[in-house]
Amino acid sequence: MKFTISAREKPQGEGIISYLQRVHKDYSISDIDSVFAFTEPSTLYGGRRFSGPELSPNDIQDLYNNSIGYRIPFTNNYVEMDEYNRNILFLDKYHRKGNSVILVNDELTRWIKEDFPDYQVEASIIKNIKTHKKIDDALELYDTVVLPTSLNLDLEFLNKIEQKNRITLFAFAGCGVNCPAKICYPSISKFNKFNGYTDFECSRPLKAREIMGKVDFDLDLYQNMGFDRFKLIEPTGGVTIAR
Repeated sequence: MKFTISAREKPQGEGIISYLQRVHKDYSISDIDSVFAFTEPSTLYGGRRFSGPELSPNDIQDLYNNSIGYRIPFTNNYVEMDEYNRNILFLDKYHRKGNSVILVNDELTRWIKEDFPDYQVEASIIKNIKTHKKIDDALELYDTVVLPTSLNLDLEFLNKIEQKNRITLFAFAGCGVNCPAKICYPSISKFNKFNGYTDFECSRPLKAREIMGKVDFDLDLYQNMGFDRFKLIEPTGGVTIAR
């Protein structure tokens, strides 16, 4: 199994390798394919609100020293060409084999693939790719695809996926498992433009999201099915399902 791991909860001042060994002690460093988190500011970030860097230059170098790639979360829904051009230096800074970009916008994906061919490009969970046809269509543009966490529960659907080696499944999940409409992501995309937008939209009230709690998925089950790529957030301590 190979893992891409979030460093968004890493405390300031703690090195990335120490953080990975402390929080994800059940996995060896050699199992970690990449780490995703924010570095310098960019209006192309999405998924979570940008409030400051989460990985330092030293963290990035430590990842490289341990053969771990940096995965850039450029999952903003809204992108214009002039905005892409303003991020050229950012993309050039991290352009190397082993690094990757998580993406939602197909146009941005095409621009990055043309200008920065060493990046791997991954279709974010935010794209909400939920059918076999949409998976096949996405894999014509993207190297890999992250599936919605709700599909982790549909073992019949997962079994019918042909290119399982190009699929990333979440190892842990929260409100996304039962989310009726992922309206939070467009609002976060607007917030990260730094243009004064502050509203946050959610399809469920806060209390309902808390009641649902967290779930851990049975990774051995998925590995036995042929999946070997998993996305990790900080361990939840939640109930394990899909055994």
